[in-house]
This record gives sequence, structure tokens and C-alpha cells, in this order.
Amino acid sequence: MSETTFRSFTNEQGANYAQNRKSYSYKLFELLIKHHISTGGQLDTVLDVGCGPGIATHDVASHFEHVIGLDPSEGMIATARSLGGSSKSSEPIRFELSTAEELGSNLDQPIAAGSVDLITAATAAHWFDMSKFWSRAAQVLRPGGTVAIWTSRFNFVHPSMPNRDAVQALADEFHDKYIRPYAQPGSMLSQNLYVDLPLPWTLDEPVAGFDQETFYRREWTGEYDSDRFFADQAAVDLDTMEKMYSTASSVVRWREAHSDAAGTERDVLRIFRRSLEKLLHEAGVEHGKEWVRGSVGGVLLMVKKKA
Repeated sequence: MSETTFRSFTNEQGANYAQNRKSYSYKLFELLIKHHISTGGQLDTVLDVGCGPGIATHDVASHFEHVIGLDPSEGMIATARSLGGSSKSSEPIRFELSTAEELGSNLDQPIAAGSVDLITAATAAHWFDMSKFWSRAAQVLRPGGTVAIWTSRFNFVHPSMPNRDAVQALADEFHDKYIRPYAQPGSMLSQNLYVDLPLPWTLDEPVAGFDQETFYRREWTGEYDSDRFFADQAAVDLDTMEKMYSTASSVVRWREAHSDAAGTERDVLRIFRRSLEKLLHEAGVEHGKEWVRGSVGGVLLMVKKKA
């Protein structure tokens, strides 16, 4: 499951990712913090792993005195540092270059054993070596600390879309023909909402110290507008759609394999866009007023370290 696409991001790619990836719903963080506290978790230090440019790091930062974001990509960390941010105590967020398997053990100021209350991983854990991650997480977490892992997946075209059935068929065909061949095993873990993500007690060599009995799993179907996994799931124009999907790892890999077509009318996203425009025009949508809206689901997993 080793990830190389995001890890090799340049500063420019990191900035594009930060600009075009959506923030998660406040209800996700509300639920996460409430559950963490109710099961004995404290609010001193949070460690956001695979933080990218810091999108989720900023959202969780307001609840903690000390905040650290880790990512193996120099481009992502450079973007995160440029965007800044502060904790509940107004202390600057510390963004460092480190993998999920190291969890800060490589730093000049290493993450100390038993110093972290909450570890978060937002749409990132499917790229981790989970055996090494859980072993290191058990070291840095305080007793009663929590690991919170979540991811999302595109479920279906929203029912409000014009020519909805045809648009759904187009989306399915596009995914199978262009996206799936460039997906990696980690992508499938995410698409399946982490049902097969290794947990401390399911590893070939289980990692001791975590409480299986209090394991928590919560899914969002995305079927209803009130069940939002992201802060904003409104309709977007097709320019915005292209920018959003340009951050997907499978799209990045397609473009790397077809560098001569990237950014042209033969680009994978432009092919989809032109087909989508045709279906919308058939449904009476005026040229220049095309839009798209999807329903996005997600899952949150929470694992406690024994007190």
C-alpha cells in the first residue's frame, strides 16, 4: 500500500490540492471530539498524520492546546507551513516531514512516548503500513488516547441532476474505463470504506494495548442532504469539478502516463466533461450553465488505547 503519488507532490501540486479539496463537515469533528472525551480522552495534544496541506489539521486544531501535522511529502508540508494556523492556545501548528510509520521518531524534536491524546488520519490511512503505524501509535498515545481514522467515497450522482440516470451511467463507465486501471490497492480500501483496513487486533502479529471492545465505526451514506460528510456538497460548475478531480491520485497517475494529453482535449477529465456537457444539453441545460452534484459517503473509525 506504499503511496508514491502524493509523496512526490511539488509545492505547486500541494497548493492546488489545498485549494481544491473540500473541508469535512463540522458534524464529523463534533462527533469525533465528543466521543473522544466521553471515553476518557484529553484535549492537550493532537497529531494529524498524512496531513497534506493541513485541511483537517486546521479543523481539529481549535480543540487542542498543541497541534502537530505530519506528512511525507515536502510539497504538502511546504504548503501547510505557508498556510499556517494555530491551536486553541494560539500556539502555531507544527508541520513536520514524517511518515505514518515513523510518527515523528525521525524529527530533531521527536514525538515523545505517551505524549499524544488524539491521532487523526483524514483520507490517508489506506496508504499506511498499518502494522508499523499501530505499533508506533501505541507508543506515542497516552493511556486512554484515541486514534480517529476516516475516509470518503463518491456514492452516486445526486437525484437533482438533470438527466440523472444517463449521467450516473456515464460516471460509472468513466470510472471503470479510465480511473479503475490507475487505482492502487489503497484506493480500493478507501472506496470500500475501510471494511478491510487492518486494525491492531486483526494484524498477523496483533499490536497490544488497544481496546477492541470500545471500537467505534460510523458511516455516512450521503443519501440525504442532512447526512453530509463534507462541509459543502452543493452543486458546482464544470470548471470547479475539473479542479476538484485533478487532486485524485488516480487522475494524477493517468496524467503521468499520458503526459502528452494532460491539459488538452484528450485529457481524462476533459473527455468526461465533454460527455457530461452533451447529456446536460440534452436535458435542456444552457451552454455555460452546466453543473454537477454528487452524493458522497464516508466512514469514521475510532480506536482507544487502554487506560
